[in-house]
Amino acid sequence: MKFFAIVLMVLLASHARAEDLLVPISDFDNDSQKLTNSRVLEFWGYHGYQGKEDYKNTLTIRYYNPLEWGDWRGRIRIDSSVISNYGANMASNNSGQYSAGNTMVTIWGQERSLLKPLGALVGTRVIFPFGNNGQWAVGPQLSWSFNPTVDTVLRVTDFSPLIRYMYGFDSKSNSMTINPSQPPLLRNLQIYPTVGFKLSTNTMLRFLDENGIVYHSAGGGWFVPIDAMVTHRLTKNLVLAVGGSKQVVQTYQQYDWMAYAKVSLNF
Repeated sequence: MKFFAIVLMVLLASHARAEDLLVPISDFDNDSQKLTNSRVLEFWGYHGYQGKEDYKNTLTIRYYNPLEWGDWRGRIRIDSSVISNYGANMASNNSGQYSAGNTMVTIWGQERSLLKPLGALVGTRVIFPFGNNGQWAVGPQLSWSFNPTVDTVLRVTDFSPLIRYMYGFDSKSNSMTINPSQPPLLRNLQIYPTVGFKLSTNTMLRFLDENGIVYHSAGGGWFVPIDAMVTHRLTKNLVLAVGGSKQVVQTYQQYDWMAYAKVSLNF
């Protein structure tokens, strides 16, 4: 009897510990409609291995700004970048030289009528055909932000999923005939099951925030990475971050691994 009593106590203690580690779904509040009014300027640097001894360096500037239109409240994000490819398979006259990369505009905000039951932020992204992209791409997106109402041992800060579908198409002035180096047209479902953890007062760990899961709907194939980023707030207006991403499933080609860092200014 004493043995069974000890086993029962161990099981009860393990169950209590598991409840401390995990936050029930019912203990998350949907805070998606709470949008910040801050303006944010970020500088990103990425170093990625594409496979087959080829690499890509990317420098990106990203800006966030609040938007208002009548009763509608939202935010706009603008990304612009330059890229440099180099490696064993690159021509020597093109290797290492920076050229225009993606320029993207993303807008999202509160939609309180048509999609009200979803409790989501509704938005869209447009990619402009600069550099060697050779295509326009547009896509709708839905995003949420759920914050825990109770604290746990894991110290979860938020669960912020985002779903986006990007559809690419040729522009008249940048077709395959004019620019044969452009990639296939985008037909991508992008999924970001982002979750954050508090490591200390000013330091956070975030998974699948910068790089998410991609499904190529045109020809099939998945790209699933492990993506982690540590952010640290130095001051009220200055945040530094470093991160990395490694593919674990790649039936749709993206990259093998990537390291990145950012400097974020809030004002």
